[in-house]
Amino acid sequence: MTLPDKPDDAALLELLGTAKTIAVVGLSANTSKASHQVAKYLQQKGYRIIPVNPATETVLGEKSYPDLRSVPVPVDVVDVFRRSEFTPDIARQAAAIGAKVLWLQLGIRNDEAARIAAEAGLAVVQDACMLQEHARLVGTRE
Repeated sequence: MTLPDKPDDAALLELLGTAKTIAVVGLSANTSKASHQVAKYLQQKGYRIIPVNPATETVLGEKSYPDLRSVPVPVDVVDVFRRSEFTPDIARQAAAIGAKVLWLQLGIRNDEAARIAAEAGLAVVQDACMLQEHARLVGTRE
């Protein structure tokens, strides 16, 4: 099964418009890292950010969790900042917690992870920056 890298703009706009809680896997406390900058932008746009990183306790004022299964609240989007070889397990965890979207950030793609997520009913975005897509599609409407 071959999946497109991302849904069309109308579907992306709907995903971004209905999402409330985003678990950011690999969110760094280092303010110079892309994961931190993207999560901060999304937080400023009104999304609840849940850091998922076993190496840190808090990021952006939010408690960090070691993995997706430890997150105690429902998650709409799993935004991934990990190398592609780690994404199949992340996709399985995203499916297990009932997330609606698996989003692999710019430069990250893994067809196995995409297949796992899609077969579990999640929308899949690969190799795309959530900040850039939000700014492009929603930023002009705010």
